[in-house]
Amino acid sequence: MRKQYLEIGKIVATQGLKGEFRVQYYCDSAEVICSFDRLFLGKEKQEFEVTNARPHKTLAILKLKGIDTVEQAKTLVGKMLYMNRDDAELPEDVYFIQDLIGLTVKDADSGKIYGKIDDVYQNGAADVYSIKTEKGGQLMFPAIPEVLLEVDIDGGEMIIRPLDGLFEDEEEIKGE
Repeated sequence: MRKQYLEIGKIVATQGLKGEFRVQYYCDSAEVICSFDRLFLGKEKQEFEVTNARPHKTLAILKLKGIDTVEQAKTLVGKMLYMNRDDAELPEDVYFIQDLIGLTVKDADSGKIYGKIDDVYQNGAADVYSIKTEKGGQLMFPAIPEVLLEVDIDGGEMIIRPLDGLFEDEEEIKGE
């Protein structure tokens, strides 16, 4: 089941005296979190209008309507910020990482179940997906068109065709 509200960042510190705060973002870049007109705060998902947002080094600086003093901002440190999935438009074949976690990974040719996606690494030309096998091992594959054939979020599965030799050594090392 898809979550309606997705974690987009965590408030880590105040910024200045006028209610701004620093956010460690969980999205692709500070520009992404700064592009939202509204965000949702904490477990209650309290809606706030974003009145000012800008990238700053490895963080984003945000100002929410109604948070006007450093004292008010201090009460928010440590809280999670969420976005409503309806507020984002993703290009085709681009997915929220939170939607990928837990998908069952299946071989296109043999039907073999490799395990479930447990992490996504974003470091380079292509994302790398990590699979946790039923025996507790780990397999990894690049999210490239030659390998990743189909993603069915609603059906809960991902269909892949591993390149020759991609999993062979890893399966032996992990005790598969």
